[in-house]
Amino acid sequence: MSRILALIPAFNEGARIAGVIDTVRRAAPYCDILVVDDGSRDDTAAAARGTGATVVSHPFNMGYGVAIQTGYKYAAQHGFEFLVQIDGDGQHDPSYIPKLLEPVMERRSNFALGSRFLSSGSYEPSLARRIGMACFRRIVSFVTGTKITDSTSGYQAFDREVIKFFTGDIFPCDYPDADMLITLHRAGFTIAEVPVRMYANSEGKSMHNGLKPFYYVFKMFLSIAVTLLRSRKFYHR
Repeated sequence: MSRILALIPAFNEGARIAGVIDTVRRAAPYCDILVVDDGSRDDTAAAARGTGATVVSHPFNMGYGVAIQTGYKYAAQHGFEFLVQIDGDGQHDPSYIPKLLEPVMERRSNFALGSRFLSSGSYEPSLARRIGMACFRRIVSFVTGTKITDSTSGYQAFDREVIKFFTGDIFPCDYPDADMLITLHRAGFTIAEVPVRMYANSEGKSMHNGLKPFYYVFKMFLSIAVTLLRSRKFYHR
């Protein structure tokens, strides 16, 4: 069996992290589990360790992008062949992990993106968020030439080549969403979408939602522009 790492970035998820780990284990018992505690002020790290999961802790909150890249570096250093990424706040349904891993493990794609819009579920974003999602998915679809329905999904799986690629400085740590998909495309990686179920965060404290929406939109447009202006030689791997 291939070595697979389930990466769970978490910030102040002490009340929920053990439950997320438990459901990941039940859905994918063949995965090793790494929790990256991004400087939580609660007992997130202790709760995760109590389940037997491996935990890497940042000394202070460094942001979602840095947290997941810490996980990628861990996976690369420890020789994992595949990685599946799932949030620590309970929004992602772990029962879809096998389906998400399928295209990358069968070598049909380097990167699999979980789409909440290809499957029926209970996720219903706000109007403002729907508008933002629609805008970015159209940009990504146009640039990549591939229809992408959920460009801001953090529910992902990918192979060793993408893991290695994401450990470098080219990884967009600020907001790894639409710009990350464009970066993958320009570097020659293949992307597939897989239907998954996600749930809205009832407490509104997802790691993706820490900054004002307008600032996020501005930064994302800026990051996409920089990505497109770079020479293709920049993406050589």
